[in-house]
Amino acid sequence: MDMTKPAARPRRLEPLAADLPLGSDPRSVRRRVEALERVLEGLVEIPVLRRKVGLDAMVGLVPVAGDLVTAAMGLYLVWEARNLGMSRWQLWRMVANVGIDTAVGAVPLAGDLFDLLFRSNTRNLRIIRRHLDRHHPASKVIES
Repeated sequence: MDMTKPAARPRRLEPLAADLPLGSDPRSVRRRVEALERVLEGLVEIPVLRRKVGLDAMVGLVPVAGDLVTAAMGLYLVWEARNLGMSRWQLWRMVANVGIDTAVGAVPLAGDLFDLLFRSNTRNLRIIRRHLDRHHPASKVIES
């Protein structure tokens, strides 16, 4: 009887894991925050309005809980910014954007309309991009 180990099967998740931006380097952080912003603010397009909406507006339709969930997801961007070493002023601006979005978004109906117009995560992504472009220019991605 042969007691050697059977040949290992190739892992199917390895190529996927190689594409995921899991590192803490600025390029990985940029890819993560851009992906999260796309999910929160621009997931699907409303054909009549020709305006993209994301989870922030859709989940925000659920009273209280939806706004808290999207606020937590928005605060993740602030956490990533903190890990990048951004200034306190920038972090406070980002927290204020999330706070305004959450407070006004909690108002029934008017808050849902406000979510379509005030895109706190897009504003926060812009702040992060400015920081990365200035302090970590190698992380810049040129899209074709």
